[in-house]
Amino acid sequence: MSGVLSIFRREFGSYFVTPVAVVFIVIFLMLAGIFTFYIGQFYEREQADLQSFFVYHPWLYLFLVPAISMRLWAEERKTGTLELILTLPLPLWAIVVGKFLAAWAFTGVALALTFPIWITVNYLGQPDNGVIVASYMGSFLMAGGYLAVGAAISATTKNQIIAFVVTASVCFLFLVAGLPIVLDFFEEWAGTTILETIAGFSFLSHFDSVREGLIDFRDLVFFASFIGFWLFVNLIIVESNREAG
Repeated sequence: MSGVLSIFRREFGSYFVTPVAVVFIVIFLMLAGIFTFYIGQFYEREQADLQSFFVYHPWLYLFLVPAISMRLWAEERKTGTLELILTLPLPLWAIVVGKFLAAWAFTGVALALTFPIWITVNYLGQPDNGVIVASYMGSFLMAGGYLAVGAAISATTKNQIIAFVVTASVCFLFLVAGLPIVLDFFEEWAGTTILETIAGFSFLSHFDSVREGLIDFRDLVFFASFIGFWLFVNLIIVESNREAG
């Protein structure tokens, strides 16, 4: 765990050395505000909740999180520092987990900076703060899922733009997996079990239940196993790159 912490500190600090952190956080906060107050009609709804805030998080993350994950490994490969990192006296899994946790923590900082809207809704009414806490947890877990996918894909290429586009595309598939537009395509030839399996991979369905305050253990298991699977894929890809190099 000391190795994970060392990589975490190195990576987390690197976000604030360049303007990347400020640019990402400002864009995230601006878009979250626009979607909440203008598109989500926060005031017009006259409801003391943050549904209009959280409902757009899956779509915000679809473009913003890949912008963070695309540099995790692609930049290391492009600049040639990947070989240097892999020579550190640390197990490979510690490097993979450390880099992922740093990116996840950075995303968490951006999410935490949206707290003024929580204060606002409490000032205007009496919301169910338990539901809001659950929604923040679900949003954070979902961001972790996006990042895990992005980290694995970033390890496959030296080009950050390619990593961004492929990550956004893959995450989009997982996002809409449970929607009728996808299920209708399989309905004519796939059985009920296959349809339920496909729908079970949908980020929207799992996040929507958490957003409504229903913390189902199955949703937590889904996000945890999803993140774990993609980190394992990330580990295999980096290991194969090291052997090829």
